[in-house]
Amino acid sequence: MDLTNGVGLIAGMLTTIAFLPQLLKTWQSRSAEDISLGMLSTFCIGVFLWIIYGLSIQSVPVVLANFLTLLLALMILILKFKFQ
Repeated sequence: MDLTNGVGLIAGMLTTIAFLPQLLKTWQSRSAEDISLGMLSTFCIGVFLWIIYGLSIQSVPVVLANFLTLLLALMILILKFKFQ
């Protein structure tokens, strides 16, 4: 693995992990009231487009990081609707 892909994987891991505390807090509190539906929906669409971009340039770090980020963000989005 070259340095560029290594940096990409680390950056992707950190930005993905950043969603984990929010997901845990939302699950534990059973509330997603303070999370903006517009922001989260727009974010999910943007991350999905990053996945398409990553596939088109055949970049494993871009695809992997954004796929995992999308999973976490979608879980928060689902909880937002579930706890309304």
